Amino acid sequence: MKKMFLKSSLLLIAFFAINSASTAFGEVVTDRYDDTFRKYAQRFFGPGYDWRIFKAQAMAESNINMNAKSFVGARGIMQLMPSTFKEVRSKNPDILSIDKPEWNIAAGIYYDRQLWKQWTDQQGVQGSASFMMGSYNAGRGTLLRAQDVARLKILDPALWLSIQTVAPDVPRWRHEETLAYVDRIEANLARMDPEGRVVK
Repeated sequence: MKKMFLKSSLLLIAFFAINSASTAFGEVVTDRYDDTFRKYAQRFFGPGYDWRIFKAQAMAESNINMNAKSFVGARGIMQLMPSTFKEVRSKNPDILSIDKPEWNIAAGIYYDRQLWKQWTDQQGVQGSASFMMGSYNAGRGTLLRAQDVARLKILDPALWLSIQTVAPDVPRWRHEETLAYVDRIEANLARMDPEGRVVK
């Protein structure tokens, strides 16, 4: 009887270990909000822009979890600070609540658009997605300071590689976090098929 109980217990432990491992290593990423990512990517970036980058960003921010909250107060799927949401809402009164998934996503993508426009106005389209995402995480001012350091080192400030190179020399920047964030978004995007399903 004892042996039988022990065997059953071991089988149960193995079952749960396998299931929790498959969740950890082959995490399920929801497609519940894909239509919302598509809708607001098209609205703020136009039909030719790859909407999946914003889903990849949301995966990096919150694993697409509306209940996520950071220790500094960022909220929701796109981990927006209330002050950033208020700024976005002042220009988009139809974006109603930071705590509703649709508006959280819409506000995050609109904020991305503002950053994208600033970078493309400054240096053109090439490489601007990395700068957009980097400044979403660290603030545009931080990356402008990084560009100044790149210039001092005779590196092209419009290349993300230059920013990665000089990052440790930029004061008041937790650069490891930002560089890992941009890398994670790129890796998330690489895991998706053309329909936005996570396949790797």
